[in-house]
Amino acid sequence: MTSQPTSVAVLGTGIMGAAMARSLLRAGLAVSAWNRTPARAEPLAAAGARVTATAAEAVEGADVVLTMVHDGPAVLDALRAAAPGPRPGTVWLQCTTTGLDALPALTGLARERGLVFVDAPVLGTREPAEEGRLTVLAAGPDEAREPLAPVLDALAARVRWLGDRPGDATRLKLVCNSWVLAVNHGAAETLALARGLGVDPQDFLDTIAGGGLDMGYLRMKAEVIRSGDFTPSFAVRTAEKDARLIVEAGRSAGVRMDVAEAGAERFRRAAEQGHGDEDMAASYYAGFDGAPPSPGS
Repeated sequence: MTSQPTSVAVLGTGIMGAAMARSLLRAGLAVSAWNRTPARAEPLAAAGARVTATAAEAVEGADVVLTMVHDGPAVLDALRAAAPGPRPGTVWLQCTTTGLDALPALTGLARERGLVFVDAPVLGTREPAEEGRLTVLAAGPDEAREPLAPVLDALAARVRWLGDRPGDATRLKLVCNSWVLAVNHGAAETLALARGLGVDPQDFLDTIAGGGLDMGYLRMKAEVIRSGDFTPSFAVRTAEKDARLIVEAGRSAGVRMDVAEAGAERFRRAAEQGHGDEDMAASYYAGFDGAPPSPGS
C-alpha cells in the first residue's frame, strides 16, 4: 500500500456518497465533497470534509475523484461541471451503477481529459458504506491500483479486481443486483400475501427457519417491512433505475429478464404511491391496489 497521503474528491453525497466520504475521513484521507444540492453535502463539514460550492473546486488538486451519483447522465454532468479539472493523470473511481450503455461516454470523457478510469461499482448499502465494509468490483489499469489502495482500504472489506477492461465490473454488478432486487421483491411480495391472507408473517419465517429457503437478506428486508421503518439504505427510485438497467442489459444480450422487468414496475408503483425515497422494501406497498394492511408485526 502506498504511504503517500491521498486526497479524494467525492462528487455526489447522497445516501451512499456521504457514507463513503465519512469512511474516507475516518481513515485519515483528505476529502473534498460536492453535491448539486449543496445542503446534502454540508453535514460532511462537521466530519472534516472540505465542502465546496462547485465540482471544479472539489476536484482541484485531488489524487482521486470518486463519483457516486444517480445514473450515467448524472456522472457525465458532474465531471463536466468539474471542468477544467481534474488534472490529467488523476484516477477516476467511478462507483455509480450506470449500466452498460453509459460506459462509452464515460470512458470517452476520461480519454479526453487524460484521466485514469476505473469502473468500480459497489455492493452494499448505507450501513456497510458507513463502516467501510463495502465490496468493490473494480476494472481498470494496473497503474491505478497503488494510488487507489488507501482509498479502497477505507471503503471496502473486499475488493475484486476483474481485469483492466472497463465494463467488466459493471456487468458483474448488474448480475449481482438482479439477485438482490429479486430477493427484496420476494420478501415484500411474500409478506404482502401473508397480510392479505391473514397469515402471521412470523409463522412464515418460523417455518423456513434454518432450512435451505432461509437467508439473512430475506430476514433483513422482512424486518424493515414489519417494523414499518423504511429509512432508506437503498431507495425505491434508485432500485427502479437499477432494475431497468438490468432489463436493458439482458435485452442487449438476448436474455429476457421477466422478473426484473416486473420488479421495476413494482418499484414504479411504490414510487407513485409516495414511497420513492423510502427503502426499496417499500415495494411491499405495490402489492395492494387500495390502502394496504399495516406492515407491522
